[in-house]
Amino acid sequence: MSDDTKPTPTPEVQPRKKGLTRRQKRRLSRGIQYTLFGAVLIAFAVSADWGRLRNQFAQTDIADQMFPDVITLALKNTVLYTLSGFVFGLALGMLLALMRLSSVGPYRWLAGVYIEIFRGLPALLIFIFVGVAVPLAFPGTEIPGGTYGKVALALGLVAAAYMAETFRAGIQAVPKGQLEAARSLGFSHARAMVSIVVPQAFRIILPPLTNELVLLFKDSSLVLFLGVTLEERELSKFGRDLASQTANSTPILVAGLCYLLITIPLGFVVRRMETKAQEAVK
Repeated sequence: MSDDTKPTPTPEVQPRKKGLTRRQKRRLSRGIQYTLFGAVLIAFAVSADWGRLRNQFAQTDIADQMFPDVITLALKNTVLYTLSGFVFGLALGMLLALMRLSSVGPYRWLAGVYIEIFRGLPALLIFIFVGVAVPLAFPGTEIPGGTYGKVALALGLVAAAYMAETFRAGIQAVPKGQLEAARSLGFSHARAMVSIVVPQAFRIILPPLTNELVLLFKDSSLVLFLGVTLEERELSKFGRDLASQTANSTPILVAGLCYLLITIPLGFVVRRMETKAQEAVK
């Protein structure tokens, strides 16, 4: 080997920087969060006076007095009030959505004003309006269906404003080619909307509509502002009346658990529908 040839220098190995990797940092952060959460739960469990809570909210003898009326009367009325308001709101919401998308200016203006007003007003004011203002404005006029009709009107007026925007978003999510294809086959615009576009939009908005049903189920507790008889009481009114009679909050807790009997399964249904919708898109 020639003396002029020099050996290639060996590159120096850089020392590896010490420290946590990104994954280790995430695990450490998650562990700290879980630890803090557990500490809060333990502090709550230790500091709470469970004896007083049990005496005020978990008297089994008082809870036994609520059955079977809490199911056969209160829960049944709550479900009927909710479904009647949902059906009315669904029909009115669809009409408002079509008006909002109409090419006729006054229709769009009327629908827009209605949606903005009834989305902005608290549901309580709508119930008071239906129960007090309507009889004063139209003396001698009775809303068909009695209390059920009043509740359907009040809940429906509130729900329709939200459902209208949901329907509008669903209709606009349907590809325009669907409507154009229907028109090319000789369908009128109205028939194409009803037969082609609306069914597809309904499938898209089914999860948010189910969420709206859950909200209406809870808003049905406002029926007490309409003045109901003993046989027309829903869960909240039924629980409050018995809580006043017994000077104990156990009926309120039982009524809340009855709400969960409906809302938790509905929430599960919503999540399943959303999962299926996402799988269909993929």
